[in-house]
Parts: sequence; structure tokens; C-alpha cells
Amino acid sequence: MNNKNYLVLIRIVSVVVPLLVAFLLFFPAKLDLGDWVYHIPAFNAFLNTSTSLLLIGALIAIKNKNIKWHQALMTAGFSLGAIFLLTYVLYHSSATTTIFGDINGDGMLSEDESVLVSISRPVYVGILISHIVLSVIVIPLVLTSFFYSLNARIEEHKKIVKFTFPIWLYVSMTGVIVYLMVSPYYMH
Repeated sequence: MNNKNYLVLIRIVSVVVPLLVAFLLFFPAKLDLGDWVYHIPAFNAFLNTSTSLLLIGALIAIKNKNIKWHQALMTAGFSLGAIFLLTYVLYHSSATTTIFGDINGDGMLSEDESVLVSISRPVYVGILISHIVLSVIVIPLVLTSFFYSLNARIEEHKKIVKFTFPIWLYVSMTGVIVYLMVSPYYMH
């Protein structure tokens, strides 16, 4: 494949992945993969924490002109992101979405439950919405940044990572925050 075909493939993947995730989130039928899948959110929080640390380390490495270390850290971060995506899809294909504040685990937020979570729910929803929107935006940015790097198109790489890095770091960090906020409501 030539470079143009790779860029087209990046665009296709950037559309298909969010559509697949949305489908899995809203599709009522779930696979029965056993209770082990309920450990995936904690594992994904670990992956997001690790990715955040790798991104920060990669920034420090490149600021110190250590290109090899930067490349190694970014490759590790990219790999963890790919693992995260696979486990996220696996989880949401087999588990219903947990609702923040749903104390009794019935899948609905009652008026009494809503009162109990009061101001923390809008904070959670605000963080979650920004996380979701930016996670969709970051997919083509990360893929394009890696494409430019792997093809030694360094000037183009430098231009796009000015946007990719802060968005990717924000998505990784807010993924952990979302997990920590919603984890008390997991029923398994």
C-alpha cells in the first residue's frame, strides 16, 4: 500500500471504531463471557494510567532530544492503547453500562438516587462527555501521528502532535477519573 492508502485506512478506522463502540454500548443483547469480564474496567484504568505516564515520559524524552527513548515510550503507549481498545470492546460486548449513582444496580437512576449523588453527577457527566468526544477525535490524530513518524515525515509529525499529545493525555487521564467515579456503582 502507498502512503495515500494508509491515510484512507486511518480515516476508515477512525469512523468504524467509534461506531462499533456506540453499537456495543446501545445494543441490548450481550455476550455471556462469564464474570471475569467485570475485572476489565479496573484493568483498563491501569492501562490508562500507564499510558498517561508513558506519554509524559515520551514528552520528557523528546524535550531532552532522546529520540530512541521517545519512540520506545510512544510505541509502548500506542500498544497499551490498542490493548485498551480491544478490552473495552470486549467488556461492552458482554456487560451493560454502569450508571453513575445507580446505588441499587437496577440500571436506572431513581429520584432518591439522584438526590444522593446531587452535584457530583453533573461533574461526572461533564467529564464523561468531554472524555467521549475527545476519545473519538484522538483516534485519527494518534494514527496519523504514528503514520508520519513511521514514515520519517517528522515536520508533519511535529505539527500534528501539538494537538495529539494534549488530547491523548486528557483522554487517558479522564478515563481513570471516570473509572474511579463510577466504580462504586459496579454490581460485580
